[in-house]
This record gives sequence, structure tokens and C-alpha cells, in this order.
Amino acid sequence: MPAPEDKEYWTTGQIVKRTGLTLRTLRYYDQIGLLKPSYVNHASVRMYSKDDLVRLQKIHSLKYIGLSLAEIKPIIHEGSFLAQDLRSSLILQKEVIRAKIDHMQYVSKAIDEALDVLENHQAETSWDSLFEIIQTIHTEKDWGEQYRNALRLQARIQLYDTFSANKIGWHRWFFDQLGSAPDLKILELGCGDASLWSRNRDRIPPSWSIMLTDSSPGMLEAARANVKEISGSFAFLLADAQSIPFHDGEFDVVIANHMLYHVLDIGQALTECRRILKNDGLLYTSTMSREHLQEIEQLARAFDPELRVLDDVMERFHLDNGKEILSSHFSDVELLRYEDYMEVDEAEPLIHYMTSTPMNARNYLKGDKLKAFRAYLNREILKRDGKIYITMESGFFRSRKIFSK
Repeated sequence: MPAPEDKEYWTTGQIVKRTGLTLRTLRYYDQIGLLKPSYVNHASVRMYSKDDLVRLQKIHSLKYIGLSLAEIKPIIHEGSFLAQDLRSSLILQKEVIRAKIDHMQYVSKAIDEALDVLENHQAETSWDSLFEIIQTIHTEKDWGEQYRNALRLQARIQLYDTFSANKIGWHRWFFDQLGSAPDLKILELGCGDASLWSRNRDRIPPSWSIMLTDSSPGMLEAARANVKEISGSFAFLLADAQSIPFHDGEFDVVIANHMLYHVLDIGQALTECRRILKNDGLLYTSTMSREHLQEIEQLARAFDPELRVLDDVMERFHLDNGKEILSSHFSDVELLRYEDYMEVDEAEPLIHYMTSTPMNARNYLKGDKLKAFRAYLNREILKRDGKIYITMESGFFRSRKIFSK
């Protein structure tokens, strides 16, 4: 198979010379299907493209985190960021490595504290300190799973960023609705990776006090990393929206950005939100309509009726039933919609999105089925004049806590 003339390639020897890897390592990666060369020339020389180098770099970053080759292989094949996505890939790797460094520093601190105890009480062994060190080390994160979760979140965000017609962007538009009043005390529930704040880093009033909470330690670490260099007052806390650990009337604004439908007891969470809001305080709860991304689900089911992409959890709180749910706790509820849609002209970003959701597409679309589905999507794109139209209907409810005697 001849190499395309418009691409640059490197031989295994050139890669070995430039990276310090061995020929044996590259050949082993080829043998186990971890990293195959883009093509082999007439002289049986393995030739690697820029996309192959991106994958090679990712493999060794994941090895550095501590993953085995067996753990790395599905990650590489699940989300193969190509050269144009190198920046996003590197940022993601950096975030996970930074989280592991933070954890190692935490372990180191626990050991230092145990050493201090031993130095002050040389005749005694502090068994409590030893128990604490064992527990701290034992809580080492599953870095492979954390990376996969971050990768899947990035795949969903990337589809929106690349193909959304509204170039303002959801996070910028949503931030605009918060206003710019000084000295606000803000709580975000389920902050995820803090995209709302990292994507508005240039506009956050320095007088705001922002508390970011999430029920996931991994997400909270990602949030901490994303806002680390932003000026302003940020604090972080592991917390459950159904039992918010703050005083009555403590916040001016509470935000639940595309997360309330995940809460098991929505009514209890809303009771808690109302409790911690000041009089005249505002609750922002964003969600989607039942038509949001329905074309993606329809494409999947047309290929195979058993294939699922969109999570049914959305039925619990959406733009059509949200006002009724909120009105049982807030008397002043207003809906604001974000106008947008997508026209997708590539199969791969759609596949990445579909396999990033918690439904069965991730396990279904593999091997021959994945190849068949990719061919099916490409045919659909051609049939639809080169673009698949996808409905996007998002918005939020702004609920005001009105003081009643």
C-alpha cells in the first residue's frame, strides 16, 4: 500500500533515534495491536504518521501515570485523538498526571507526620499513624478509570465545540446570565471539571466567592486543576446535593448546571437549595428538552434497535417538566432557552460521543460492528447532502427565593 503523498512519515529507526525508545518496544506495540504503523512500504519498512506519533506520546504518558499496556490499549482505541486534537489530548493527560502528583504529595505528607510522631515518641510506635498511611495509599485512585471518564467527558464537549452553530458557546452564554454584581457568594453543585469557570476565566469578578462541590473526588480534583491559575476566591468540597453542608441563607446564588436529573431525590435537593439561599437569592438549574440530540438516538436505533446512546435519566428533570418540579419549592420560576443546533459532517466525532455515554453503545460498537456502524454513518452523511442535522434544545430555570412570613 503506497503512502499518501501529502503526509509526513517516520521510520522505526528515526523514531528510535529521536525518542530513545527501542526497536523491540515499537515492534512489540505493533505485535499486540497497541500501535501499528500507518503503512509498510515495499521494502517492509514500517512507516509512522503524525497521528501515530500522537498515539505513541499518549501511550507513554499513560504508562507514566502507572497504567499497564493491557489497560492502555482500550483507552487508545476508545478515543483516538488525532493530530488536530493534540492540544486537548495533552491538556487531559496533564490534568490526570497533576491529580496523581497531588495524591502522591498527600501520601508523602502522611508519612512525614508519622515520622514526626516517631521522632517525638521514640519508644512508642504510633499505630494510628501507620493505619492512616495504609488507608491513604489504599485510596489511590483508579487512574485508568479517571482518565477514561475525563476522555469521555471531553468527547462530549468536543462534539459541541466543533459543530454547534451558536458560536457564543453554552458556558459563556450561561455565565452571562449570572450578571456581574460584586461580592456574590456562589455555590455550584456538581461542578464537574469546572468548565463553567475555566471557560470564563477572563470575566470572573475578583470580589466573587465561589464554592465548587461535587460528589466525585476525581471530578473535584479536575476542577481544582482547571481553576488553579484563575484569580479569584475558589474553595472545593466533596458534597451531596441532597445534604448540603452549609448554613441557612449562606449563598446569593446556587448553580446546578446539567446535573439535577442525576440526583436521586430531586425534591430533597431543592429543599436544601432553598434553605442555603439568602432571601431574594437565585437558583440556576440547567437542563435539556426531550428533543435534545434525538437525531443521534434515531441514527443508533435505525442501525440496530437494541443500540442505545441517550441516558433515560433525562426524563427526571427536563425543560418540559422542570418548572412544575421547581414551583413546589420556589414561587418565582423563569425559563430561559439557549438557541442552538449542530450540523455534523464527520462520522468519527459522532462515534466518540456515542461511546462516551453510559448507555450500551460503548460496549456494542467494537470490532466489525464498529466498522459497519462507521460505514453506515458515512452513508447517512452523504444521503443528507454532507451534513447530519442535530437538534439542540438547552436552557435553564432561574428560581428566586422570595421571603414569606
